[in-house]
Amino acid sequence: METTGRVSPLYAFIPITAPLARLEFVKAAVVGFSHTIGTFGVVMMIGGNIPGRTKVLSAYVVDYVQASRWREASVIAGGMVMFAFTTIFTLALIDRHCARRGT
Repeated sequence: METTGRVSPLYAFIPITAPLARLEFVKAAVVGFSHTIGTFGVVMMIGGNIPGRTKVLSAYVVDYVQASRWREASVIAGGMVMFAFTTIFTLALIDRHCARRGT
C-alpha cells in the first residue's frame, strides 16, 4: 500500500490534537456548565418556567423575591456566588498546574 504522507483531519485530531487540548476541554465544560447555572432570560423566553423541567436557580431567586421570601432568595443567590468563586478558583488551579507542567 502506497502512502502519500497525508493524514485525514480526524486522524490528526483524535490522537494528536485532542490529548494536547484535554485540559482546555475540561475548562470549557466547567465554564459552560457554570454559565448555564445562572442563565435566566433564555430559559424564561424559550422554555418557560415549568417547575421540575426548565426551572433554574436564578428562576427560584426571582420567585422567592416576588413572594417576599428574602431569606430563601439570599441563600440561593449566596450559593450561586460561592459556586462562581469555586469555579474560578478551580480554573485558576488548573491553569497553575498546566503552567508548572509546561503544557
